[in-house]
Amino acid sequence: MDRRAFLTAATAGLLLPQPAAPAAAATSARTLRSDPFTLGVASGDPSTDGFVLWTRLAVDPLGGDGRGGMPSRDVEVDWQVATDERFARVVKSGTATARSSAAHSVHVELKGLEPGRDYFYRFRSQGRLSPAGRTRTTPAGETPLNFAVAACAHYEHGYYTAYRRLAEQEPDLVVFLGDYMYEYGPSGYTALAGRVRTHTPGKCRTLADYRLRHAQYKSDPDLQAAHAVAPWLMSFDDHEVENNWAGHVSSTGAPGFEQRRAQAFRAYYENMPLRRASLQGAALKVNRRISWGTLARFHLLDTRQFRDDQACLDGVRAGCDERLADRRTLLGTDQWRWLESGLNDSTTRWNLLGQQIMVAHRDYKIGPGREVNLDSWDGYAAERTRLLQSLSRTPNPVVLTGDAHMHHLAELKTDFDDPDSPVVARELVASSIASDGDGYRDRTWISEALQENPHISYIDQRRGYLMARLTRDELSVDFRTLDYISRRGARARTAHRLTIPAVTGAAAAGQAAPRAG
Repeated sequence: MDRRAFLTAATAGLLLPQPAAPAAAATSARTLRSDPFTLGVASGDPSTDGFVLWTRLAVDPLGGDGRGGMPSRDVEVDWQVATDERFARVVKSGTATARSSAAHSVHVELKGLEPGRDYFYRFRSQGRLSPAGRTRTTPAGETPLNFAVAACAHYEHGYYTAYRRLAEQEPDLVVFLGDYMYEYGPSGYTALAGRVRTHTPGKCRTLADYRLRHAQYKSDPDLQAAHAVAPWLMSFDDHEVENNWAGHVSSTGAPGFEQRRAQAFRAYYENMPLRRASLQGAALKVNRRISWGTLARFHLLDTRQFRDDQACLDGVRAGCDERLADRRTLLGTDQWRWLESGLNDSTTRWNLLGQQIMVAHRDYKIGPGREVNLDSWDGYAAERTRLLQSLSRTPNPVVLTGDAHMHHLAELKTDFDDPDSPVVARELVASSIASDGDGYRDRTWISEALQENPHISYIDQRRGYLMARLTRDELSVDFRTLDYISRRGARARTAHRLTIPAVTGAAAAGQAAPRAG
């Protein structure tokens, strides 16, 4: 069965009821009256011999206390991993405990599997069987990689058709770069096209609020399909907690932010396929690396938790000298050292930097003068220069970005004001899955924006995602767009295509000219 057939069968429930129930479920006298797998299944953080499997039990996902209608007791959950979609060849199985204190979430960390192959997984609990998911271990060599890049999925702004189209393309890996959910209450941030769906409940402030919001998002069948088709490598941006928060600083100045942030982190962990070591008290560690054999190393950053507060009161502004200060940090000292070390010692053919906000300088003012987004790397200019200097010594670096709600393709330079400054890397910015609604294509505005920013060669304001194929010799990227998400059924198409050839030798990394399709 190919991945598309698997996706169709899994989401239609055709892969559910084959073998007899494993022991724990079969012997339990207290069964649930409703399906506890309403939030689907997911996998993440693949390695050469394993991955993380996730589910969260919820018979009533939008139950008001955030516990998904589950009892206050812990519940045993059986899991299976097989090499075939019918589970005739089960290679790993076991029992995990869905703890009430963790919103009955399950994180199973698998080891001891074969590198570079597909696996199928599912869960069973209280006489009920979950949908099946498909995942993959990373290879040992230079096996080509098909991966998707996505970000920014405001539930109220539209349907998740882009997730469905992404799943239909059957990637080996999904890289998600933040704003998986939004904390606003109903109409707290309304798209131009208006509100298509409604957040439940109001603005997220408590652990129960964040749990409910994640459950509402995870209940969407298109999002479930995207999780079921491939492992995800993911990080958060700001809206998983609060718009434009920075380190320990709330963007609104409201009291109790430290507690709110800790509760948001906890709910995020409970609802994502992350390793158990990710949740570290009141903090959440999401900066990490995975290698796709010797072909590529992904360096995933956290651009929120360790940053200085935004300069000059945040926003898109002109004339902010504070943003240029050498002492300002976006990554924090420890994460910067971790990143620089990982870039310096990388031996893979490609190095992909996954992070949340635009690295490229972007002048938002058309005409004389300059206005920049102080929440992006433009607000931390000195550290950006240090980052780009480090990338200039790194084999074949490519930066993957979210946040902007528009596709962008940019050349990264240590001096964006100097036309002769060498290109050290390319930045590929994925538009949003749903945030800002249908989007539009204002060719006049795009032309003016590109003229104002000559290092940016492509912008598209429509919703979508990136689909990429990486080989030893080149990275091919399709900028996928949808014409609407305010109603269901839109098709995805490739609006722009780019090929970046690999360059031999770290000194020349990133300097080969890409080919646009």
